[in-house]
Amino acid sequence: MNYIKISFELDPILPAREILYAELGELPFESFEETSNGLDAYIQAPDFSEEMLSDLIIKSIPNQRIVTKTEVIEQQNWNAVWESNFEPIIVNEKCVIRAPFHTSTDVEYDIIISPQMSFGTGHHETTFLISNELFKIDLKNKSVLDMGCGTGVLAIIANKLGANPIEAIDIEEWAYENTLDNNKLNKVEEMLVSHGDARLLSNKSFDVILANINRNILLNDMNTYSKCLNNGGLILFSGFYETDIPQIKEAAEQSGLVFVKKEVKNNWTMAQFKKQ
Repeated sequence: MNYIKISFELDPILPAREILYAELGELPFESFEETSNGLDAYIQAPDFSEEMLSDLIIKSIPNQRIVTKTEVIEQQNWNAVWESNFEPIIVNEKCVIRAPFHTSTDVEYDIIISPQMSFGTGHHETTFLISNELFKIDLKNKSVLDMGCGTGVLAIIANKLGANPIEAIDIEEWAYENTLDNNKLNKVEEMLVSHGDARLLSNKSFDVILANINRNILLNDMNTYSKCLNNGGLILFSGFYETDIPQIKEAAEQSGLVFVKKEVKNNWTMAQFKKQ
């Protein structure tokens, strides 16, 4: 499936870029990249319409110059761009997330990820925040759910840290297939990978849940996550901005979860909750 890339050239850049983050975060945009001139945003082609751009509140800001460029990104080109820019990521000094074409590294956890069209190489702040947090949690023999698994990188790290059993779920078929491929690259055999959404969680339970998804989906499925989290279990949410914390926290607490902590990187946020 093709993606649409929207390049926003902003003058001045701030606070316009922060406002754009918030506005586009309400829409089905999946990832963002800051540029020297503003912001690039990516959305699946079937989810995009020109009305999304014409209705942006940011266009009403006085003296704000905005130039937009729309571009279709085909899967083969997406991969070529990724391969030309992807550098290994160091997490917690114990783990390196790298591509198959990178030289292996002398670290305790050497994770190989080929993302294809899926989200999650460790480069994005949300993936990095949860990856880093996993090294602070005792996952030995804990049951783990990676919801919206993308490349499967979080589930793979959990596997390397001793979690078992592990289930990874994504609504996108290519993400499901990508996780299976990355499991093979990392010699992960004991993981249930499923294609679907939160409806697959009926009658299931987990000690730890990882959910790196956009804010609206998290809010919609919050009660489902809480129901399948064991008492004393932890849930790590990400995929949203620091300004979204009050809304995430309110929904989580209404679902019986207790706020533990948050970590922030470039305004992207990871929030940890516990079920008493």
